[in-house]
Amino acid sequence: MKNRFIVGITGASGSIYADKLIKVLVEKGYEVHVVLTETGLKVMEYECGRNALTFSAGVIVHSNQDLFAPIASGSFRSKGMVVLPSSMNTLGHIAGGTGDGLLSRAAQVMLKERRPFIVVPRETPYTIINIENMLRIAKAGGVILPASPGFYHHPESMGDLVDYIVGKILDILNIEHDLFQRWGEK
Repeated sequence: MKNRFIVGITGASGSIYADKLIKVLVEKGYEVHVVLTETGLKVMEYECGRNALTFSAGVIVHSNQDLFAPIASGSFRSKGMVVLPSSMNTLGHIAGGTGDGLLSRAAQVMLKERRPFIVVPRETPYTIINIENMLRIAKAGGVILPASPGFYHHPESMGDLVDYIVGKILDILNIEHDLFQRWGEK
């Protein structure tokens, strides 16, 4: 299996998490396939202050409308997929097995192929519908990782908070990192 990951970016606030994750994966030598929803594209440009389609080498960007992209197929081998930030709309489509875009299709592929799949919901508070959708994804084999950073490592900046969440994602993907100080370690 090739060393590649899929990152889905939706219109929820928190594009800075995706931007950091992509940078770290590329720095570690992974090929990264990115798919943004239309609103995800706009929010990333607004929050990160740059063209959301401009990534470094090693990043392949797919249109959410391109259902013929390789990541739409179970025969496309990857080490996993992370949807971050995830809007509740996208989370609902994934939980219901519906959606007409590449992002939700790639997510369905990860679940059916039993590959690592992480959803990072950023919206708050949650409704009972949101919680039930998260439960459905977890029962199907996905991991729900809310964008709720810890504070025991005494973060000093917004970057430290972002690093904590990205580090937790990397932990689940079994990728070594030093983005935050672990409890009990100096």
